[in-house]
Amino acid sequence: MNTTDPIKRVVRARRIQFAYPTGALDRHYVDGDLVMSHVIAYLSSTFPEGEDFFVRSVRRFAGDITDQELKSQVQGFIGQEVTHGREHRALNERLQHMGYPTRRADRATRRILTRYERFLSPMTCLAITAALEHFTAVFAETLLSDERAQALLGSNEVRSMLLWHAVEESEHRAVAFDVYRAVGGTERRRIWAMRGISASFFTGIVINTTLSLLGDRTSYNLIRLVRSLAAIPHSPFLARTVQRRVGAYNKRGFHPDDTDNTALLEYWTTALFGEKGTLVDHLR
Repeated sequence: MNTTDPIKRVVRARRIQFAYPTGALDRHYVDGDLVMSHVIAYLSSTFPEGEDFFVRSVRRFAGDITDQELKSQVQGFIGQEVTHGREHRALNERLQHMGYPTRRADRATRRILTRYERFLSPMTCLAITAALEHFTAVFAETLLSDERAQALLGSNEVRSMLLWHAVEESEHRAVAFDVYRAVGGTERRRIWAMRGISASFFTGIVINTTLSLLGDRTSYNLIRLVRSLAAIPHSPFLARTVQRRVGAYNKRGFHPDDTDNTALLEYWTTALFGEKGTLVDHLR
């Protein structure tokens, strides 16, 4: 799909809330995996400030959008991202109490994004938002489509929250991209933004996960650490299909909707929010 018109899709915010009772989570809550538990905790810690940055980046151009379909999607995008930030703040506090340095990572994320907004143009910030939205959508759809990825999350409240988040990331995956293109963003800037943010994104994961692991006594069990590190190359989130989808963003003429997610969204929307959906009782 390489059209200038946004695909007709309803993007709406759900009024939802999750709870993390004391003692409800195992210390290494990602299927007992040491490293992946720290990786997910770090990524969660970046979401509140990251979602706020995405909202600001898109909202700056909202008045320049003339397409009514896209205008409606932008409102849904903003509502979803605000809710994501709120729910991840609640999860991050729970993770902080479990020993993960989510507050420190949250402050570091805020400093970085503040510098982006201070020194980069609004259009470049929007290009960065579109690039990061592509990352989150690809990883979200990997979670929704790969049973190995779902198995890592067990059956706790973190699993429920991440599945909900993944569905909404897939729903609005093209909104920031379509806004960027609608207000005159160039292919050159879009691709260079992705190349720059890719380096900082993965570098940030490695550095902050390492710092987080250094504060976990279990990390000094070499057998446990080596086993966990050895499992990383086999992660479903690093599969070649995932790498190709991420890399496709750098091709001229790319659009997020080149990959059809209709059936995936229909399945999970029913499974989570249908009449007998597993998260209906979380809706307010």
